[in-house]
Amino acid sequence: MEALMQCYGDGSSDSDSESSPSNPTLAYAERREPLPHRATNIREPLHKACVQPLPPPPIALLHPPNFLGPQDIQISQTTKVRSFPHVDGNYALHVYIPINISSSSKKEVAAFLKKISSLHPSLCAVDVDVPLNVLCKNDEKLEQVLLGREFHISLGRTVPIRVHQIDSVVTMLKQKLQTQSLYWIDFDKWEVFVNDDRTRTFLSVEVVHGGLVEIRKQIEAVNAIYKLHNLPEFYEDPRPHISLAWSLGDTADSLKKVVDDEIMKCVTGKSLKKCIFTCKFKGIECKIGQKTFKICKISDR
Repeated sequence: MEALMQCYGDGSSDSDSESSPSNPTLAYAERREPLPHRATNIREPLHKACVQPLPPPPIALLHPPNFLGPQDIQISQTTKVRSFPHVDGNYALHVYIPINISSSSKKEVAAFLKKISSLHPSLCAVDVDVPLNVLCKNDEKLEQVLLGREFHISLGRTVPIRVHQIDSVVTMLKQKLQTQSLYWIDFDKWEVFVNDDRTRTFLSVEVVHGGLVEIRKQIEAVNAIYKLHNLPEFYEDPRPHISLAWSLGDTADSLKKVVDDEIMKCVTGKSLKKCIFTCKFKGIECKIGQKTFKICKISDR
């Protein structure tokens, strides 16, 4: 305060600063450019002369890159919602087996989905979040957009973990699951599932026989690691599957009736295969936030 009074008070600060260059505060005050609105009336309060109003923030700060405008909000209302709220410092953990549908199986799966979507128009393609009956208008688009991507069999619940748990979880998963053997996974049943809070209904293909024993052992290993980290374990009676389509709310009864009726038609016409499609187990992955970790990988030798 004394330095400010010397600088702005009785006008003697200029001579003082010249005669006392060793005072860094006064020397710095002297080197500064004069304020553009310096008071000319000695009775004007000092704070009015020195303090300038801050400029308004850039408009871009009001709309950051991930800002949801009105259109985005409207669209996002129909898409899937994470089952737990976002908390700073938490990351979503998901352990799974990647699954790709073979080219030879895509046409048969697509044909069945087209029939179901015509009878149950509320279905949307999983992850793509496009109405299934829209995709079904173009066979090539249906096979490429929906069936051409990677699916997954969950080996544990998708749960939030803290940042300090990441290294421990990944290390233990690799230790317990790194010695896996090649086996075949048979998807041999169309099934309808509903999520825990009954806000989504899924049309899925389930593993009933081939690969079921191996997958359940892997789920047990993941459960053990979850338990050590105080994370919720998987369902008591796990039913491995991949989901192809979903609808908003609990529509299990109506969707299951449509699926069962269509399956009966296929049985009557003798066009229903015992196995919808099959694929090789090629490894396990773990996704934490936006980062994917390779837990184990099986070569095709």
